[in-house]
Amino acid sequence: MGLTKQYLRYVSSAVFGVIGSQKANIAYVTLRGGEKGRYVAVAACEHVFIWDVRKGEKILILQGQKHEVTFLRPSPDGIHIAVGYEDGAVRIFSLLNGESNVSFNGHKSAVSAIQYDRLGAQLVTGSKDTDVIVWDVINECGLYRLKGHKDVITQALFITDKNLLVTSSKDSFVKWWDLDTQHCFKTVVGHRSEVWGMALLNQENRLLTGSADSELRAWDISYLEEEKADGEPKQKKGKSLLVDDDDEDEEEGLEESLDERILSCKKAGSILREARDRVVSLATDAKARVLACHGNDSILELFTVLSEEEVQRRMTKKLKKAKKKAAKAQGDGGEEGAEPVVERSLKDEILKLTNIKASAKIRWVECVSCAGGELKVALLLQNNTIETYSLKTSEKTPAANKTARLTLGGHRTDVRTLAFSSDNLAVLSASGDTVKVWNRSTLQVIRTMACEYALCSLFVPGDRQIILGTKSGKLQIFELASGSLLETVDAHDGALWSLCLAPDQRGIVTGSADKTVKFWEFELIKDSGSSQKRLTVKHTRTLQLEEDVLCVRFSPDHRLLAVSLLDCTVKIFYTDTLKFFLSLYGHKLPVLCLDISHDSALIATGSADRNVKIWGLDFGDCHRSMFAHDDSVMFLQFVPKTHLFFTAGKDKKIKQWDADKFEHIQTLEGHHREVWCLTISPNGDHLVSSSHDKSLRLWERTREPIILEMEREMEREAEFEESMSKGDAPVVPGETQGEAAPAGKKTIETVKAAERIMEALELYKEENRKMEEHKYVCETAGKELPPPKPNPILVAFGNISPSRYVLDVIKKVRSSELEVSLLVLPFPYVPELLTLFNGYVQQGLEVELVCRCLFFLLKIHFGVISGNQMLLSVIDQLRTNTLSKVREIRDVMGFNSAALQFLQRDIESKEDVTFFAEATGKLSEKKKRRRKRERAVLTIA
Repeated sequence: MGLTKQYLRYVSSAVFGVIGSQKANIAYVTLRGGEKGRYVAVAACEHVFIWDVRKGEKILILQGQKHEVTFLRPSPDGIHIAVGYEDGAVRIFSLLNGESNVSFNGHKSAVSAIQYDRLGAQLVTGSKDTDVIVWDVINECGLYRLKGHKDVITQALFITDKNLLVTSSKDSFVKWWDLDTQHCFKTVVGHRSEVWGMALLNQENRLLTGSADSELRAWDISYLEEEKADGEPKQKKGKSLLVDDDDEDEEEGLEESLDERILSCKKAGSILREARDRVVSLATDAKARVLACHGNDSILELFTVLSEEEVQRRMTKKLKKAKKKAAKAQGDGGEEGAEPVVERSLKDEILKLTNIKASAKIRWVECVSCAGGELKVALLLQNNTIETYSLKTSEKTPAANKTARLTLGGHRTDVRTLAFSSDNLAVLSASGDTVKVWNRSTLQVIRTMACEYALCSLFVPGDRQIILGTKSGKLQIFELASGSLLETVDAHDGALWSLCLAPDQRGIVTGSADKTVKFWEFELIKDSGSSQKRLTVKHTRTLQLEEDVLCVRFSPDHRLLAVSLLDCTVKIFYTDTLKFFLSLYGHKLPVLCLDISHDSALIATGSADRNVKIWGLDFGDCHRSMFAHDDSVMFLQFVPKTHLFFTAGKDKKIKQWDADKFEHIQTLEGHHREVWCLTISPNGDHLVSSSHDKSLRLWERTREPIILEMEREMEREAEFEESMSKGDAPVVPGETQGEAAPAGKKTIETVKAAERIMEALELYKEENRKMEEHKYVCETAGKELPPPKPNPILVAFGNISPSRYVLDVIKKVRSSELEVSLLVLPFPYVPELLTLFNGYVQQGLEVELVCRCLFFLLKIHFGVISGNQMLLSVIDQLRTNTLSKVREIRDVMGFNSAALQFLQRDIESKEDVTFFAEATGKLSEKKKRRRKRERAVLTIA
């Protein structure tokens, strides 16, 4: 297969222009023992950015793969951060080097809540698929899946010392789970609508929930297990025919209180928020002393949670006041009143602290308490901004000070137009309120200028000025050196949809919704304020049309002008006389974008009907119509000096096409929302695209050739793999669906791992067969013959034995995927594996891993194994060997643990001695200094 035409691959180079994505929350992190509240982690499409709030700089990027980040949670030790993705995966990154070694796959859709336990050893994740999964972080595997909710999980919290879990969901329920027995023992049903957030207060004795109304409901939790004496037997009632009604009532009471045996959860009241809409997010600081809450607006409400002593003090004051009042009333009335009673309410325990008004609508909040009673609050806003505030909680009326606002690295609204400078070095992006110029190589903002709502833009030849066309029909000219607006020209009465530079570079043409196309020439005029000349545009000609103009383009030979109209046609005129030449009709919806090739031979048009048509410019004949995108084609541009072009669509994709062969070359996937526009650098090496996800993406051309057949083959493989992993979950024989289920899910990785184990077992069987045949041949020949050649794979791994190779393959399976891989493994391979496991345990090889695999296989194939006489001896040997080996390992671990504790005590005692020695040394130094001072005073006196 020869390469008839070589296409080069474009790959994603960087994501910029996004400060924080709305999909995921904001979280404070600490880096390398840095100060508290200085660094925040936010999602940026598929990556996670760590920002230094004080400097306004990006410190670290945690690289994602393909799917959008939907949740972040730093670990309690501050060294790791758990990141949840749109496809249900969870990856744990190290904040020291930004690498991810642990990943969990269990959910079918986006992760919506993540929480660590107090030690950071367990992780709970909730998802849009309504499941809650508990993961073992240290062993890197899933423990179990909890099913019960009927809608998206919004929050999941561990109860520190009780091994309990509480989860809230959009199905309006809060569920309590006992993790020892993995079942839901209590459902709180006091909400009328979705539960959007939850927080535990007062040493986990109070639960606060935020719903779709202005109430924050509080629930008192009392743990009842401690009240029962341990080992106290339940009194059994003897059966009798005569049963009293009282006894029946008692039994009913017992039935009712089954869920109350672990804890009781009673409503304690509610706090009213100022906002009337739903709670969008709810957060507390680490000690749950401050509660932050906000709705869909720009106001954050802060509450302080008083400790028991402070509440008692308040109640005493209240009682004193009440007594004074009563005494006064008594004095006036002259009769003795009863002792005043002051009732304790929720308002005495949770007080309004203050409100913080952000500059735009708030999407997520995070707060952290620092030394000296300072509270730091980080807000992720809906307009691609991060704001941080600081306030002193100890003050009577604390005022919040804005400490930082990260806005420079991105636009507030979607970027609607992009342009490259002629030297390929600068990129212009303009949105609804600002225009920014970026350095392409460093991706830093060089200039930011305020503008009107921009729809189209270009660099003036020489790259010193830029021109924008706006929604109000104005042309705005900016100078880059000073970053100032030179002039605003009232060009049109309607939205100015399109701008095009003339091929002779002496002027521009503009097309607008006011049904006109206007021609402008560049002019240098003397500025009235200074002696210097400045650039302006002079209107020369107007072309009046019947319909709104959507797009205009000059042909590179300056002969023709193509104009796309709202009546779904493209009209072509002669540039010099403005006489009509051709009408290109065939699109069913308006043509939103068009471009003409460098040799003025072809014109390509992209329409809202999702098609791209390629026409000849000689006769206006349609060469080919191609179904290009799954939604409107928003932008189209030829790669300079070629007949290849790129299209951008509302279906989140960018595609490259060949206009000569009408071939689809490649698809650039990366954006997570509609792609509005793109621009190609004059040398064709770079491409920048902008999207509704607020991000700008830089793509660069590599030297790697694309072979179309291979490209299509890879696409088909990817589709097949996706359908494989989306298949039905493997079923454990004899198990019915309950509240708890295995944590893992079948993915293409688990299927591949199972296939590798099967291949290794086949190789083991083959090698064993070879050795047996060799032994038989040697016996019949009566002499020792040379052994058969080992399998090349075993030789490649350093001449290891076949059984050792099987163990190596099992070791290489990711810990989080091991169980599901064994579940996918067909049963005929299991007896062989059990025999191998017996050998591994006897030799003391990877005993913990082997035991984990062994117990899982016994659990899922229990019926078949226990009914198989052949496996009886193997299982019996495994039982004795495993028990003895595990005891040995336990003894070694116990010995090591005791030795470490001894060393710790030894070090501590030595430290104490040195500490006391230091203290006495310092005391004697102080005394010496004092004596010196006293002597000096005496001599002066």
